[in-house]
Amino acid sequence: MIAVVQRVLNASVTVEVPPHCESIQDGLCIFLGIETGDDSSQAKWMAKKLSNLRLFKDENEKMNLSLQDIGGELLLISQFTLAGDCSKGNRPSYINAAQPEIAEPLVELVRDFLQTEHKIAVKTGVFGAMMKIELTNDGPVTLIVQRD
Repeated sequence: MIAVVQRVLNASVTVEVPPHCESIQDGLCIFLGIETGDDSSQAKWMAKKLSNLRLFKDENEKMNLSLQDIGGELLLISQFTLAGDCSKGNRPSYINAAQPEIAEPLVELVRDFLQTEHKIAVKTGVFGAMMKIELTNDGPVTLIVQRD
């Protein structure tokens, strides 16, 4: 499981078919890729890690506060291309990406853990859809979080 985490001032996702639009303010935009072999234990770990990452400034301008601390929002976008392997040739191989029937429930599980166990306001894209993402990165602050 791999996540690209961006601290944002705002972010939105728009899908034409089926019609869908979500937006957040002051929080994290997370692009989440599910890989072959991932399971519920990785989903639980990822939700805990994302909700507790200290990426927001405290009163001393130090990145010392988490999304939970600031009451921020999270936009969760599934992105299978994060599992792409570019080590050979010029066309990425997606052999490490989990099949949709495995990946979609795990993305939903990460969302559910964030909402229920960590009390994070989560908005999402549409699994498998072509999505348009707009965001204003704050900092910029961008991290890659991965657990094998």
